Amino acid sequence: MAPSLTLLALNCTLKAEGASSTDRLLKLVIDAFGKDVKADVVRVAGLDIKPGVSSDEGDGDEWPELRAKIIAADVLLIGTPIWLGQPSSISKRVLERMDAFLDEADEQGRTPAYGKVAAVAVVGNEDGAHHVSAELFQALADVGFTIPAGGPTYWVGEAMGDVDFKDLKKTPEMVDAANKMVARNTVHLARLLKASPYPGYK
Repeated sequence: MAPSLTLLALNCTLKAEGASSTDRLLKLVIDAFGKDVKADVVRVAGLDIKPGVSSDEGDGDEWPELRAKIIAADVLLIGTPIWLGQPSSISKRVLERMDAFLDEADEQGRTPAYGKVAAVAVVGNEDGAHHVSAELFQALADVGFTIPAGGPTYWVGEAMGDVDFKDLKKTPEMVDAANKMVARNTVHLARLLKASPYPGYK
């Protein structure tokens, strides 16, 4: 029997609450993972995540609790909108705080992210999904996450358009196919790493 997996999805919309296209895409991707993967979704804008590159920036910082959830999960799924062709400032704050992982490696040189898989879901108008996912994947790989084959799942609207993903009456077939591919490849990789962790190098 395949080992059960846990997934933490970080909704990096700029909205602290309410409907968002990022939220809708994340829900679709999580559905594609199926019932064998236990998923938890956190809307990061609703937390007080202080700026900095340590694992605890003092009074009121809610990063330590979120960090614990990231480390406990087998899969990290980051969902972000595109603004000015960039990942949201919320997603960049998450990456900045994970910079501390580099100084928290174990005696074998493995960071807290080793053995964990990261996936990305991007949504927004006009182009930019490849650039945004490239920024996120590079940073995630730097701190120790493993990236599955196939890249991100994403949706981008028409240039100069005013249609949001959350307002679409039907999920486009290509987005649905990409969601399923990301889920399939991520689960496969996460199970392999859980069964056979990375070796140390020291």
